[in-house]
Amino acid sequence: MGFQEFLGNTATVTHLRESIAAGRFPQSMILAGPKGAGKYTLALMLARAVNCLQPVESDGLPDFCGKCRNCERIGEAANLEERVAEAVAARDEMRDADKRETRILVQTHPDVLIVPPDPPQLMIKMGQVRQVIHVAYYRPPVEASRTFTIFTSSAFMKEAANSLLKVLEEPPAHTSLVLLTENPQELLPTIRSRATIYRLGALPASDLESMLAERRPELKPQERALIARLSEGAVGRALKLDLEVYLASRQDALIVLITALKEPDYSQLFRVTETYRAGADGQEKTVNLLRALGSLVEDLLLMVAGAPALVRNVDMSAELERLAQGLTVDWIDGAARALAQVEQGMRRNLLRSLSLDAMAVSLAER
Repeated sequence: MGFQEFLGNTATVTHLRESIAAGRFPQSMILAGPKGAGKYTLALMLARAVNCLQPVESDGLPDFCGKCRNCERIGEAANLEERVAEAVAARDEMRDADKRETRILVQTHPDVLIVPPDPPQLMIKMGQVRQVIHVAYYRPPVEASRTFTIFTSSAFMKEAANSLLKVLEEPPAHTSLVLLTENPQELLPTIRSRATIYRLGALPASDLESMLAERRPELKPQERALIARLSEGAVGRALKLDLEVYLASRQDALIVLITALKEPDYSQLFRVTETYRAGADGQEKTVNLLRALGSLVEDLLLMVAGAPALVRNVDMSAELERLAQGLTVDWIDGAARALAQVEQGMRRNLLRSLSLDAMAVSLAER
């Protein structure tokens, strides 16, 4: 247990550990990187390292024991999705009047507050930031040497983002605010200017394959290679990717593409899209289909651009090359726009099967 379990981005992690050793840990910081790069994992590790009751060293730098009361309680927040689901379920059981005033927060340790996007809008809201301000100014550390507040998203409502500026401008000496984002440009310039930005980059596919061989030994070598490419350098995505689900979605996505490019007969397409009906299962299935279709469209662009070595769906390179013959960048751009329109339609609750049919027909007519 410790920083040795964090894969990649050694320079960034080392710099942060050096700041702990020097007693100069940032009061406000932004961890930026692609989804699955380990931003949340690293934030919890830093909170444990700063507040460990039995601190240790590794590679000559501060580390956390993983066994003391602080390390264990902070680590209980590692499964963020589960903790958020628990908080949402607890809110749903409240009276309507209380429910409207209650915002989703996760706190497994009294001095570490985690602020996820509040459903159903999935944005950081004013009520959450008010709680952050209260904790920062009126609740000094109880069991830790330093309080941590971790925002797991950069999707702030405007009023909430503006209110956060006060804490960033005059942060109490005993607190650190950590903002996680895939794209720092989503944050207000005034927020970015008041926080130190640390970036987590993608890992090479070869490193991910080695990691998968150790942590997912049930996978075959060709499956590890495919997952490593599909994960785009993100450790978390590689560990969680359900290859069976992805391949099923990709097969349906391939039918959509073949119908648009090669087949005048739409019967097979209609049989597939008929299964994408209403309900939560249908929504998840549609999201998976669109992601797989987006991956194939991007690979077709790489084929057209003469960079086949960069495709993600490495197990079907030959078929992608055949599909790419005669395609233009304009057609691929149109396909990407059509995908975006289907995603927008899902947010407006349009009938999914008809949206997918219309997309395939529009592509065939281009």
